[in-house]
Amino acid sequence: MSHYKIYLSPPHMGGDELSFIHEAFQSNIIAPLGPQVDAFEKEVADYAGTKGALALVSGTAAIHLALRYLHVKPGDIVLCSSLTFIASANPILYLGATPVFIDAEPDSWNMSPIALQKAISYLNQKNKRPKAIVIVNLYGQSADMASLIPICNQYDIPVIEDAAESLGSTYHHKKSGTFGQMGVFSFNGNKIITTSGGGMLVSDNLDALAKARFWSTQAKDNAIHYQHTEMGYNYRMSNILAAIGRGQLKVLDQHVNACRAIFNRYHEALSSIPGFEFMKELPQTCSNRWLTTVTIDPEKTGITPYDIIQSLESEHIESRPVWKPMHIQPLFKDCLFFSHYQQGESVSEYLFNRGLCLPSGSNLSESDQMRVIEYIIQTIRKRNP
Repeated sequence: MSHYKIYLSPPHMGGDELSFIHEAFQSNIIAPLGPQVDAFEKEVADYAGTKGALALVSGTAAIHLALRYLHVKPGDIVLCSSLTFIASANPILYLGATPVFIDAEPDSWNMSPIALQKAISYLNQKNKRPKAIVIVNLYGQSADMASLIPICNQYDIPVIEDAAESLGSTYHHKKSGTFGQMGVFSFNGNKIITTSGGGMLVSDNLDALAKARFWSTQAKDNAIHYQHTEMGYNYRMSNILAAIGRGQLKVLDQHVNACRAIFNRYHEALSSIPGFEFMKELPQTCSNRWLTTVTIDPEKTGITPYDIIQSLESEHIESRPVWKPMHIQPLFKDCLFFSHYQQGESVSEYLFNRGLCLPSGSNLSESDQMRVIEYIIQTIRKRNP
């Protein structure tokens, strides 16, 4: 048995990161702000096709600033995808607002236009207009923006696109993160490119980015002394982390291609197993396939996702369930939720109960991937002799 561990999505350095870090050390600009931050912002904006970008300590911070710019305040309602990581929803609480969660739909695993329309209609009857909406792109797959954005526009609900997991993906030939008033990327250690920790707020609204920039540096007024008339945050990315990001951005497209190749190998090896269903790719889209995700039907396979997780863990291979939906998290037990279906189990809960994330790092070797595949097949055969 091999003794080294295969991780779900480890960092993957490209080689040029050290040269940019060396530039930062040579300039002796180490703390937040500096030429590496400025360059990284410009390069991300150019890549995404937006007019500007703001480098921050996390994608969570970016969502927080975006919501604040949209004047979200205590008592307001913010719509949010339910099937997501909690970082999509926590900033709503930071501002004292109330999240209302929207179910996924089966094709994209992302926000359901049907459930969204239900939520808005219900809130309209209560004379409550949502202040904003956070639409998440799950596991690299874009939400169905062609259906969602017109609904949001019809009711004048500004969109924050949580593209934390979908940097490098496209939808209808347009880069992920550019469909809302503001978009959010994450450079956490497990993302398709990383700065170890960090995020980016992107937008064509340069006034919004300027205001968010002001808040992100403790809202310091333009004075020779330290003066503050608004509440601010310590949210800016350091020059060193931005240097790492510049090196990572150079290999982003290579990482996307590698992750898509990994998905294709999994699909070829496992899709013929009855009860195994892979996350689809919407028409006219290109997912970065940050994580390869499947659903497993226990009635057809004789096993559950947790059986496979435990089996792989015994062989030093990391895998995970898909995100536990926000509407069934204890923190949000009192929040409204609107389902894709008229009755019965929600799509989000179905995916959580049957979903599995497989090792998908862009540096996963073909031999290690075959090791993962072999143990999955062995686990199924043991349960179905």
